[in-house]
Amino acid sequence: MRVLATLYEKGLDFEIVPVDMKAGAHKQEPLISLNPFGQIPALLDGDLTLFESRAITEYIAEEYSDKGEKLLCQGCKKLKATTKVWLQVEGQQFDPIASKLAFERVFKGMLGMTTDPAAVEDLEAKLVKVLDIYEARLSKSPFLAGDCFTLADLHHLPIIYYLMGTDSKKLFESRPKVKEWIKKITARPAWVKVLHLQKQ
Repeated sequence: MRVLATLYEKGLDFEIVPVDMKAGAHKQEPLISLNPFGQIPALLDGDLTLFESRAITEYIAEEYSDKGEKLLCQGCKKLKATTKVWLQVEGQQFDPIASKLAFERVFKGMLGMTTDPAAVEDLEAKLVKVLDIYEARLSKSPFLAGDCFTLADLHHLPIIYYLMGTDSKKLFESRPKVKEWIKKITARPAWVKVLHLQKQ
């Protein structure tokens, strides 16, 4: 979802190759040659092969910096540095907690497993601390890195999408600046296209 959102933000033409994960196609050729960990996504761009969604989005943002939304704000070193800080925050502080919470709240049910209420309580308590820092940051600027939408914001979209469909949305909605930020980033046309594609 991160990669698709980035491609749509850039207005790039691309081809999606469906992978039958239920049949284990992600653990077989040809995908295993593209991602040795047997996971999706993978990107082929000419003779370049990449895997790991965050690496792919950064490559797209830099390689196609002249297209669509800037996403890394190349012209300003300070803004780019701040973007990188918040990219790290997303990957190191937000996602490890939020992904586990989404697993408990959303994916366990899809897999026929039972949600662990104690785990949810613990994870929500941890996420609250992160979101308090986000609330403080977003009281100073409309987006995490500053005045413009960047990859630092975009990288949050998939997990926020899943959690906003659960009772955990209260953690986001109880913080006015976080709530306002989520409203802005989830309303972006590129993200709307990702959700539309997912429903097909």
